[in-house]
Amino acid sequence: MKNNSNDLSRRSFVATSVAGSALAASARAIAAARAPRVIGANDRLHIGMIGAGGNATGHMKRLIEIQEAENTEIIAVCDIYQKRLDAAAELTGGKPYHDYRRLLENPDIDYVVISVPEHWHAQMTLDAVDAGKHIYCEKPMTYNIEEAKRVRDRVKQSNVKMQVGVQGMSDDSYETAQRYIKDGKIGKVVMAQIDYSRNHVDDFWTRPYDDDVRPGENLDWDAFLGPARKRPFDPDRFFAWRRYWDYSGGIASDLFVHRITRIIKACNLTVPSRVVATGGQNFFSDSAAEIPDTFNMMVDYPEGVSVLLVSSMANAAKIRHIIRGHEGTLEFTKEGFTITRERLFAKGCGEGGAKAGSEECQPIHHIKTGAEDTRLHHANHHRAIRFNEPLKCDVDLGFYGVLACSMAVESLRKKRYLAWDARREKVVKA
Repeated sequence: MKNNSNDLSRRSFVATSVAGSALAASARAIAAARAPRVIGANDRLHIGMIGAGGNATGHMKRLIEIQEAENTEIIAVCDIYQKRLDAAAELTGGKPYHDYRRLLENPDIDYVVISVPEHWHAQMTLDAVDAGKHIYCEKPMTYNIEEAKRVRDRVKQSNVKMQVGVQGMSDDSYETAQRYIKDGKIGKVVMAQIDYSRNHVDDFWTRPYDDDVRPGENLDWDAFLGPARKRPFDPDRFFAWRRYWDYSGGIASDLFVHRITRIIKACNLTVPSRVVATGGQNFFSDSAAEIPDTFNMMVDYPEGVSVLLVSSMANAAKIRHIIRGHEGTLEFTKEGFTITRERLFAKGCGEGGAKAGSEECQPIHHIKTGAEDTRLHHANHHRAIRFNEPLKCDVDLGFYGVLACSMAVESLRKKRYLAWDARREKVVKA
């Protein structure tokens, strides 16, 4: 695994150096930003798609499935690879754009779906806010913490409705678990554990190359790189960008952001106090990938809750997804979740006991409504735009996910135990 610690330091330096000018630019942008169009309950929502890769195509297909029920229409698509752009235009009937900034100038677009590599999320989001467009942005909300702070603040200063694409939040299990935990059903929460693992054979997280791609002819490679380090074209970096630090946090930002957001929601957590990560290329040691194939992170929260996340790309065996309380355990299942009491607090519940058969002794079973479904997540976003319904994954929740996962990536790469200075909103040594 390539460490690239110098690259990390360079990016951190650049982020710090531009902070002052970013504040001034933000003030100017707020004054200049357009307000979103006022949308009535029966008005059709017009959508612009930024990105037309595999994930984005999945969004397009799901949006087409629900467009009649949701009264929506994809009217514009954008991509830097002509072949993907042509396919997206044919699929949706939307007007094709090579440059997302030109798409944002289209006054008929009400909201955009941003489904592109992570290192572009922040700039596209900020530009969309300035253009007065509502936003559905794939997870993670941004590539790093400084970007997440800017996006969070900018969106909250606007009238834009921004949904972060952690679609698991459209499964009601996590908000329902929060209510049970608040009601004391498992006592004081002390720990949670969750995982996201897969398995591969020759190499991990690879993608097939498209032999039709020709940089400078049908692919704008410089536009792909954007704010990242300038490099010659590399098909693996284009088609399998999640394997490289310049564009992604790997397991943390692509997989763990789904998992940690569930625990944050269920336990009503916000910002961590300390984070540490371990891992490396424990199996695919000859891979060209820079990210690890094994990644584990421990996140401590000031509420006295420790969260453990485990992942391997060389073994898909699962662990139980549980929240441990002093008096009981909540376990998430495919159907929803189950709460069982700890034996110490279930006295009299055994056979022949004084409380046997009572409601107090019975496990609590929640059968979920909703699902980890992008169609439901989009529908929630549409209702937020039309009726001001609360978003399932707003910019605050998006920020908390980026914060934990980005701190874990930095911990692994710098081999440091890190803390969050909540007053200054800054990562420091623990």
